Amino acid sequence: MTGTPASTLRAGNRNASLRESPRVNDTDLSLPLRLKHGDQAAFAAVVAEHQRAIYGYLRARVLQATDADDLTQEVFLRCYESRARFDTTALVRPWLLGIARNLLREWIRQQRRRKEVAWTELCLELEAAAGDDPATDVALAALPECLSQLGPSARDAIELHYRAERPLADIAAVQHRSPGAVKLLLHRARQALRECLNRKRQREERP
Repeated sequence: MTGTPASTLRAGNRNASLRESPRVNDTDLSLPLRLKHGDQAAFAAVVAEHQRAIYGYLRARVLQATDADDLTQEVFLRCYESRARFDTTALVRPWLLGIARNLLREWIRQQRRRKEVAWTELCLELEAAAGDDPATDVALAALPECLSQLGPSARDAIELHYRAERPLADIAAVQHRSPGAVKLLLHRARQALRECLNRKRQREERP
């Protein structure tokens, strides 16, 4: 007897399931149709096949692993709840990644008082500016290299503000600048990152 969608997601250790999820036969063309009709075995197969990728997408964009865990579960619950709207001629993973991206935007609005959402906002901003499809994830893959091309002060400011969650005043004290100068430095750094990601995307698109 199959369990409910929630029990499918809760079953076993979540971190272990991310590492050890069984592979699903990608040639099973009936899977999307079965999922759309509420087949819980099909839903379990979708979770097993795509959970690692969805968790990875979210984990790259949030600072806390527990948040990525919770968001991953919510993505699959929303997948099941909205299954009737799924286009069975489309691929499942891009649909799931679209759910994940929309969920991140909601999460940012709900977590406004938490400083760590700044990194998530930066990731989504750069991803959108690069014209990136969440299924390819080009923006986040290229981000470390683009960060390395910034000047030392700009790179440190990005790391301190978005990853270490330091306010502008603290960064200003560290860098011996005014808070206004740090704000301008961050603006120019984000612009440089967007331009770098766009160049990389354009190179990827060349035949």
